[in-house]
Formats: sequence, C-alpha cells, structure tokens
Amino acid sequence: MRVVFLSPTYPPEMRQFTRGLAEVGAEVLGIGDGSPDPELRRYLTDYLQVPSIMDEEDVLVRAHAWLRGRHVDRVLANWEPLVVLAARLRARFGLPGMTVDAVRGFRDKQLMKERVAAAGLRVPRAQRVRTVQEAWAAVERTGYPAIIKPISGAGSADTYKVESAKDLERVLPYMRHVGEASCEEFIEGDEYTYDTVCLDGEPVYESVTQYLPNALEMRSLEWVSPIMLSVRDLAQPHITGGMGLGRQVLRALGMGDGMTHMEWFRKPDGEVVFGEIACRPGGACIVDQMNYTSDIDLFREWARISTVRRFEAPTERKYNVGIIFKRAQGQGRISTIVGLREYLARYGAHVVEDTLLRPGTPRRDWKTTLLSDGYLVVRHPDWDHAREMAFAAATDIQLYAS
Repeated sequence: MRVVFLSPTYPPEMRQFTRGLAEVGAEVLGIGDGSPDPELRRYLTDYLQVPSIMDEEDVLVRAHAWLRGRHVDRVLANWEPLVVLAARLRARFGLPGMTVDAVRGFRDKQLMKERVAAAGLRVPRAQRVRTVQEAWAAVERTGYPAIIKPISGAGSADTYKVESAKDLERVLPYMRHVGEASCEEFIEGDEYTYDTVCLDGEPVYESVTQYLPNALEMRSLEWVSPIMLSVRDLAQPHITGGMGLGRQVLRALGMGDGMTHMEWFRKPDGEVVFGEIACRPGGACIVDQMNYTSDIDLFREWARISTVRRFEAPTERKYNVGIIFKRAQGQGRISTIVGLREYLARYGAHVVEDTLLRPGTPRRDWKTTLLSDGYLVVRHPDWDHAREMAFAAATDIQLYAS
C-alpha cells in the first residue's frame, strides 16, 4: 500500500499520523513545505518538498510530475487547509476516497449548513457574505447577538461575536483579509464536540468532549485557562442527543473513511444545535485525549482504516480526560510557576502529561495556538473527580512571565 500524505511535518501531530501509516505497513510518500527531521524520515519512504503547500495549483503540478510512473493507492490529509487539495489529487489520479464536492461540504461552512439543514437538522441561521455591505444586511436579518467568521476557517480563528451595530462596526476592519465570511445566529448553550473514526461514513469509534468555557471565549479571553473534558459515559441523556445529531450530519454530508471533528451546542431548553464539522481529526490534542480515554492509539487506527479499511482497537471508555491549557500573566519569558507543586502533591497520580513551559522559556502567542504556555492532562474514571482536577488546575496553578 503506497500512500501520499500531505504535510507530514506540520502541524506537529501530523508526525504521529505519519508514524501510524508506517506502522500498519504503508509506504508513505510525503509532500510538504517543511524539512523532515531524521526521526520523521524513518517513517517516510520518500518526500517532495514544495515551496508552499498552500499553493494548490503549484502542488498539483509538482505532485503530478513527481509521481509520474509510480503506483499510488491513497492520497490523504489530516490538516484542515489541505483536505480539498487531497481530494483534487485523488480526482486527478483516479484514486478512492471522498470527492472534491463531498469534501467541500465539510470545508465551506455555508454550504455545510445548507446541506445539513436540507436533511431536516437544526443549524444556526446563516448567510454567506463577501462585502461589508452584505455583512451589515446579513446581521440585520440574523439579529444580535451574531457570529461572523471565515467560510473556510478553523479553530475559531478570525471568529467574532457581535452584540450591537457598534460592535459590528468595530469588528469588520479585522475581517478585511477574509475573502468570504459567514454571518450566523449566535447559539447560547453548552458546547461539545462529537469526534469519530469512520468507515464508509459509519462511526466505529465515537467520543464527546465538553469545552469549558465555549470555544469562542477560549480564543477571546487571555486570562482564561481553557479546559477540554472528555466524557467517559456516552449514555447520559444530555449527551445522546448530540451524538444522534452527529450521526445524521455524517450521513447528510456523505462522510467516507477517516476521522471527523464536530462541534455542537445544547441549549438551556435541551435543544441540540449543529455548529460545524470537519472531515479531519480535531486539533489541540483531541486525538491524544481520545487515546487517553480508551488507552488506544487512534493515530495508528486512523491509518489502518485509511489503508486496509479495518478498525482493531477496543472501544471501551475507561476515563474522563481533562486537558487544561495555561497562559502566563505578563510578557517575555516564564519567570515563575505558582501552585504546581501543591497541585501535583494532591492530584499527581492522575496527571498523565505535563507540558507547562518552565522558567526561562519564552511565552507563546496565545492567539495563534490553543496550546498556549503548555498544558496538563489529567484523567479519572469518575466525572466529578475529573472535573474537580481540571478546574483546580485552571484556578490554582499560575504562570508568570517577565
């Protein structure tokens, strides 16, 4: 089995998917604009370095020339900006996998909502806009509060909540670099993910994670320590509605083989509302979180699904898993960490990862990466205990920079 995998060097978790492909026996032909280090090279049979992986037309030409005379079985991508490129390469080489049209239904947020709504499912009212005038008109129809975000965005980047005309006037200049945007109804409620590994569009592994606070607040408020907490017991009534919605969304959009990441809301009255979905794994360590939830390796299982179309891991959910992202107060380099020693004395047996930046390390830009200044991963079979540990990490540990 010979697989072309796009951008094995970036984002960092793509290295693990590359490893997974090699471990299930695939020959991995990487295409990207980064330089693989020796460790990653171990998993690559060959590698084409291009000037910019985002230049679709150039990559299509270079890949076609590079692969001339070679037999290829799959073209895969797990990074949001590249899923359409992967589909275009599959179409060019006549390979199996999701079509360009199917993938665009997962990439174009307005088209996505139209197709999901056509299946009779609840979506936020939304409209595609290309100009400032269209944005004003759309929000007039939607009403305040509203959300404005890129049609093909990811990770809440360039996403804004507007609560008044004055708010919209303030936000629109920040959107001038965005070619197309979606103006949509703001949904008030708890926000969850629905993550899957699919075979022929049917989930063979499912997971739900709660965002605390909701994703937009995570990305907007520097003082917040964002928490993502996976749910061990998926049979809870407040979870099952969102999972049922997710399964219907997968059918409505024509999902094939691979991983998906969906966000949905549960309103105070119990109604579940679709947010958005991608035909790729969630970022911000969500695949690691699922692995810790079930003690499995979904990087490898995704590779197995994508090549030999089998899923061999157990699906038992053993733990609720919390990831707590920390942001230092101040600028410059980390100078002090307060509360970590006491936290580890109390909960250390349940901490499975600690990547907090240590004193002397430069701060990261919290606006460009949810990983921020590091994170802790905790897990426990009991929901209340896992939630207690997650909130304690959010409130009792402080990083300072100077």
